[in-house]
Amino acid sequence: MKEILIKNVTILTMDDENSRFFGWILLKNGKIDALGEGEPLACSEVLDGEGGVLTPGLIDIHSHLGLYEDGLGFEGADGNEDTDPVTPQMRAIDAVNPMDHAFREALEAGVTAAGVSPGSANAIGGQIALIKTAGRRIDDMIVKAPLAMKFALGENPKSVYHDKDETPVTRMATAALIRDELYKGREYLSRKARAEVDDDHEEPDYDGKMEALLPVLNGSIEAHFHAHRADDIFTALRISKEFGLRPVIIHGTEAHLVADLIAEENVPVVCGPYMTDRSKPEIKNLTDEAPGILAKAGIPTAITVDHPEIPLRLLPVAVMLAVRAGMDKTDALRAVTAVPAKIAGLDDRIGSLRAGLDADCVLWSGDPLDIATQVKAVFVNGTPEYRRTR
Repeated sequence: MKEILIKNVTILTMDDENSRFFGWILLKNGKIDALGEGEPLACSEVLDGEGGVLTPGLIDIHSHLGLYEDGLGFEGADGNEDTDPVTPQMRAIDAVNPMDHAFREALEAGVTAAGVSPGSANAIGGQIALIKTAGRRIDDMIVKAPLAMKFALGENPKSVYHDKDETPVTRMATAALIRDELYKGREYLSRKARAEVDDDHEEPDYDGKMEALLPVLNGSIEAHFHAHRADDIFTALRISKEFGLRPVIIHGTEAHLVADLIAEENVPVVCGPYMTDRSKPEIKNLTDEAPGILAKAGIPTAITVDHPEIPLRLLPVAVMLAVRAGMDKTDALRAVTAVPAKIAGLDDRIGSLRAGLDADCVLWSGDPLDIATQVKAVFVNGTPEYRRTR
């Protein structure tokens, strides 16, 4: 039996109760076994938190971690198969390199899980996976794959295929390609369903693109829409309604300008990156006030740094900037813990500290929102993957 007790810490559970108390937590066999105040349980291995703060491991639900290797050019760029604007059959896990040292840097910053997504060159980019940041083999790091399907609207598909003189070069064409493929996928699903109950109907020939779209169309996974401009956000919602998809808006740079309208739709927004320059016209309204505005409007709001646009190790800094710009401190911490876990449908495993969940937690020397605070230890599945020694 593998167990460790962490004591003398202020515990921020980040769950629905949002408890905060001074006490202890017992990690056993990869899970949180118990936690509480007062006299701790007996344990063979004890870590004294020395008055620090314990939070769930941080989560960035949108990244390209391991798909664009740090310090490499084309050789390590595996996020965009831009030879075809529609590639739902691509799987991020087939390109992730866990040996990229960005994994270690993220882990040492307290990030224990990340969504890894194909890039935004294509109208439909491929299957996203949610993985832990500790490990040497991607198969052992997967929490959920596929987590979602990647769609992209706006300037990225336009610019990539404009340079090739191929479709799509307009927003109309990007949306049309998505609709066409979803329609074909719906017909493919219908034919498969008829063949299962009626011997007179033949099952369609295998089609990798269609098979990849089935979980999106039947609602078992979400549709992550890369969308910056407000009109692109509403195109994503329009298409989602047409096909019964479960949308999540990724980036949502102008979402704060229409927060009241998005709140009516009850659609999550993964906000960011805002620690970057306005490198293209569609992000001219970029502001680090956005996540606070969205959260106050009642929108489920997560924060992303969009690694490698901003290195994943700087996710805690993005949270601090959101607070400085007006976001409630609790909302900000939940935006990188409980909220992304809930968006992913994985709040029964990660994102908060309660008995039965994965033992992913971070021991901080003080307030996680203080720039001077150090990460003292990081646990993934109950294993101490990092301990500060200096």
